[in-house]
Amino acid sequence: MSDHKETFWDRLEDINAGMLGLNATARFLPMSHYADDDTNTLWFITAKGTDLVKALQSGPQDGTYIVSSEKKGLYARIAGRLSLSDDKEQLDELWNTVASSWFEDGPQDPDVQLVRMDLTDAEVWATEGSLSFLYEIAKSKVTGSKPDMGDHFSLTF
Repeated sequence: MSDHKETFWDRLEDINAGMLGLNATARFLPMSHYADDDTNTLWFITAKGTDLVKALQSGPQDGTYIVSSEKKGLYARIAGRLSLSDDKEQLDELWNTVASSWFEDGPQDPDVQLVRMDLTDAEVWATEGSLSFLYEIAKSKVTGSKPDMGDHFSLTF
């Protein structure tokens, strides 16, 4: 795995949520993701009655997932193909206390829907966090140089 991909996956695993939406609409919703770097996939647990699930019932669609974490030093626009999944084993593997807060009957709850995002590409900004940002701004004022705001790169999956 390239250094950039490793940075991306390592930091993404430490972030709990982002904003997910279909490219065909301008509506993005907060969602918790579950990352699988072996398959370049993100998983989401949601309810069957959501607009996202209703839209995906007609078939897979292109989507975007946005994450932003100053603490983890990752800002990314992640693109991929969203689809509904009925993979019970995957759902059982992902199930946790956060998901159980939304669905009273656990993974067997009839309203639970698993959404899969097969990643295609991402634009990523990896920074060293807020202290580094302040240092770089101060240094630029003293030296007259541009601040080093970290790495900016694109990934293809």
